[in-house]
Amino acid sequence: MPNPGKANTAASSSRPAEENHESENTPLLSSSAATPRYDGENDGGPSPSSSPRAEVSSIKASDTKGTRWPSIIAMALLAFLSITAIAVAFFVPAAVEEYAKQAVVIEPTNLSLESLTSDGVRARIQANFRLDGSRVRNEHVRRVGRATTWIVRALGTEETKVNVTLPEYDNILLGTAVVPPLVISIVEGQTTAIDFVAELTPGDTDGIRMIANEWLEGRLDVLRLQGKTDIQLKSGLLPLGTHTVSESLTFEADKIPDMPQYNITRLRFRETPLPGDDYKDGMGADVSLVAFNKYPVSLDIPKLGFEVLLPGCSLDDDNILIATAFTESLAVRPQSNVTAEVHGLIRELPESLTKVCPNSKSSPLDMLLKQYMGGEEATVFVRGAKWPLDDTPGWVADILSSVTLPIPFPGRSFDSLIRNFSLTDVHFTMPDPFADPDDPDANPKVSGNILVLAGLPSELNFDINVTNVRATADVFYKSRELGKLNLRHWQKAKSTKLDATADQEAMLKIQSRIKDAPLNVTDADVLTDVIQELLFGGKGVLLDIKAHVDVKVQTVLGQLILKDVPAEGKIPVKPLPRKSLGSLSPKIGNISIIDTTASSIELTALVNITNPTPYSAYVPYFGIHLLSNGTLVGQATVKNMNLIPGNNTNLVVRALWNPSWGGDLGVEVGRDLISGYLSGFNTSVTVRTHRLSIPALPDLGEALSRLNLTIAAPRLSLPGHDEGEKAHFIRDATFHILSSTAQFTLVSPFTHNVLYIDHVNATAFYNHTDPVGRIEYEYPIACPPGASQTPKLPVDWSIGEGGYEKLRKALGGTLKLDANATVGVRLGAWTETVWYVGKGIGASVRL
Repeated sequence: MPNPGKANTAASSSRPAEENHESENTPLLSSSAATPRYDGENDGGPSPSSSPRAEVSSIKASDTKGTRWPSIIAMALLAFLSITAIAVAFFVPAAVEEYAKQAVVIEPTNLSLESLTSDGVRARIQANFRLDGSRVRNEHVRRVGRATTWIVRALGTEETKVNVTLPEYDNILLGTAVVPPLVISIVEGQTTAIDFVAELTPGDTDGIRMIANEWLEGRLDVLRLQGKTDIQLKSGLLPLGTHTVSESLTFEADKIPDMPQYNITRLRFRETPLPGDDYKDGMGADVSLVAFNKYPVSLDIPKLGFEVLLPGCSLDDDNILIATAFTESLAVRPQSNVTAEVHGLIRELPESLTKVCPNSKSSPLDMLLKQYMGGEEATVFVRGAKWPLDDTPGWVADILSSVTLPIPFPGRSFDSLIRNFSLTDVHFTMPDPFADPDDPDANPKVSGNILVLAGLPSELNFDINVTNVRATADVFYKSRELGKLNLRHWQKAKSTKLDATADQEAMLKIQSRIKDAPLNVTDADVLTDVIQELLFGGKGVLLDIKAHVDVKVQTVLGQLILKDVPAEGKIPVKPLPRKSLGSLSPKIGNISIIDTTASSIELTALVNITNPTPYSAYVPYFGIHLLSNGTLVGQATVKNMNLIPGNNTNLVVRALWNPSWGGDLGVEVGRDLISGYLSGFNTSVTVRTHRLSIPALPDLGEALSRLNLTIAAPRLSLPGHDEGEKAHFIRDATFHILSSTAQFTLVSPFTHNVLYIDHVNATAFYNHTDPVGRIEYEYPIACPPGASQTPKLPVDWSIGEGGYEKLRKALGGTLKLDANATVGVRLGAWTETVWYVGKGIGASVRL
């Protein structure tokens, strides 16, 4: 029998071992084979499988299957989680960030400023947000980003404050924006419409002014903005923490928004009472501007006040304040035209604006008007007024008053402003022969009445009174320049406003009298053509004139000078009457001999002529050559001669008779000319200018020499000569039959000199062919001034001829006789033998 104590001891000693074994190897869920049964079988004895060997085998089998796969799975899972954690911690955020940067698409649809507040702007921002994975270049980043955003689905933000600074300008705070909470979908392909109102507060005013001025002056090549904020993110109810976001945005020069292009659709100046002054008016200006807003921006701008400035004499000078202005309330809408109404007021013209600049002949106002009236683009400067209007927040006025904006002001061409420019009642003054070539007196001068008709632009709705004018004008004939007319001195003027009619706009009639304006002849050949056309063309000449006119204008602001106003017009030059050279009707009287030589006579004479033209002239000096049959026989000069239309009397002419200039032929031609003239024939002389005709303008005299003007030799005014009768040097004759002598009454054209007849060889005829008698006399006969009688000259009668019989029958009466003679004449040192043919000489017949 077994010992119970030992059995118990063994049992006790073996139980802990079994218990230990169970604690180490028994699975958490035991199998059914190891579970005790409650049906009574094997109730007190061990099962076969519970033998020691069986247990050992069971333990080994259990170790082989339970310790290998769980460990591998656990290790693999641990490795996967570790790698995933590393990827999520390092790669995924970087990939998602890169994905977000490249895939995000924000399309602004509208930006409207709902109101201006005392601190800033309340702006409503509308945009579309979406992610577009196709914009991501890296394929792996694209996949990770798409997966991550698909999982997250949406992100939300709390209220966020964004600060915008300028890193390159010591991080100047440009402005601050407070953005309300937002929720956006980040699933690719889904679009979130963003619509929120943000509070925008401007930052450093000095910084804003500095950036604005650099932009306006064209010195802003690159602008980098940096936005920085702490943003709190959440996905649904799951908070994702606070993240600091800092982004930079760089604008290149060509990407910075520029000033919008605008058109001035209306510009009107008017007189207006000055505020606070019932006795003084100023100049008001109303301007309408139209510009196109190409940005998706909408805002309502309240009335704003501005100051208008003009540039000074140089870039270093301060701009000159000239006017104040304000704009009406302005509604700006996206992608549409914006019309701005501006009203300005000019109280007076500052002295610095009208004062002539150093080393110049123009003032700042002159330079502005020259650009504007020449059609060029002028520049005015506009800055905000320091006196804000009631509707303008103070911070807006502070910013605007610190920024000066250059505004291109398109000019207007005034080429057609002056519609007519004419010159009437013209008076010419010939050049001064003793003036230097560069002296204005060395040019011909023109006086006359200027008549100008100028159109009044519709934008000038105020009274204008023209007080003075001056001009420089180019004169053309058939598109060729004749010369330059220089009205360098101010000429008094008066103006009359002509009201607009149904067919014509309002005009300004300007009248002025110019006196002695130099006409610088630039092309003598053109002047020659003009004179030739006037003399021989039988019709008038139309000269074209292109002028630049300076006008002194009296306005409500005082006196203004408009310089270089372009003007074009016509100067009609009336033709000389037909046969005008013949209608000059020159008559010579009071001939006085100044000097004589053996071959020349220098004399002065008083000439009466008729000026058939409507023009008057003053001639300080003018010289011409006298020709007969193309041979030079003398010259004539005039000095200080005034010519008026109509009759001109007692004009002093100085002449030099010297046919020897033409050689032997000239002497012969000169003798025939004098002989024919003394005989009463229809003689003529050719007058021609020469290089010294106008000493100050030798080229003009030479050019005019191409014109050969042939005129009838002027008639002599002889004492006792009746107007209309042919003048005869032999007034009458008395024939004495018994003494065979003849005595003649001679009339001398000279008033102070004695003419001598040294010898006479003459034959008298009746009826042109029948000889009466012959006279040969070799003794000098004196012919003093006026009428005188010769001594009784011996006559050799032609007895038996029909002429003598007629003479004898006329005894006690008179008879008309003709005479042919060769006469030697002497005047001082000058001598000449001339022939004489007299017809119809009244002869008295006595015993």
